[in-house]
Amino acid sequence: MPTDYNALAVFTLVAEEKSFRAAADRLGVTRSAVSQTIRRLEETLGIALVARTTRSVALTEAGERLYSEVAPALSEMRSATEAAANLHGRPRGRLNLAVSSIAESFLSGPVLASFAEEHREVTLHITVTDEEFDIVAEGYDAGVRLGEVIAQDMIAVPVSGNQRQIAVASPAYLKGYGTPAHPRELGVHRCIGWRASVHQAPYRWEFSQDGKEFSVAVSDTITTTDMALMVRLAIAGAGISFGMEESFRPAIATGELVPVLEEFSPWFPGFYLYYPSRRNMAPKLRALVDHLQGTR
Repeated sequence: MPTDYNALAVFTLVAEEKSFRAAADRLGVTRSAVSQTIRRLEETLGIALVARTTRSVALTEAGERLYSEVAPALSEMRSATEAAANLHGRPRGRLNLAVSSIAESFLSGPVLASFAEEHREVTLHITVTDEEFDIVAEGYDAGVRLGEVIAQDMIAVPVSGNQRQIAVASPAYLKGYGTPAHPRELGVHRCIGWRASVHQAPYRWEFSQDGKEFSVAVSDTITTTDMALMVRLAIAGAGISFGMEESFRPAIATGELVPVLEEFSPWFPGFYLYYPSRRNMAPKLRALVDHLQGTR
């Protein structure tokens, strides 16, 4: 039977978004158009691919099988056609980036603003997320994460210096509750914790002593997925918080927050822009890599 590659592409979007409406929004078409495309594909194959309800969309067993086979192939096809079209071309088009919310040095503004000014034909689409996923399978050109969590088969370009995580609190909190002398004492303090998503456990606070790393599972008074809220709560005196030093640095500079337990806070490699190894890199991504290397 003839293969409708456009229908397969629409199907993969529906599978990824788990929503006809979201897939339609990404494609710039109506929900009805997406639904009709999926129906025609199912009629061609003679089997149901999507289980529809009034509130959700889920893949059938056949749909799961088709998606697992088709999605990687479509991703490779997009990469190949983009590389062929852009070879020897000027930087232009949409550049999709997935960036960790704690990559403060990258998200602070100047680097991205200067790149956008220099490359007017490139549109940046930045998703700030702490979820772990395959950027290639999800359609991203590159990502920005801590170097220690990037897969070894990726090419990585530094976008920050070394980093460290520190514990901080407001002067008012320390005056009222005292200053811990060792991370083990955090168990008796009010703590503000962070988690990557509502489906994950709060992050364990990591320290080092005499060259040996250890972590502390604190009893969080408050947990949040928003680093900015965590900083504001610490400033307001809600407790001791823990995170990337550069996220707290502005409040430390004004005296609103005070670092504690610094002698137990080791340095480690910082943030990197990472992307899959491709022989023919798209000019828009090459332009970003060159820009980052030129601004360091």
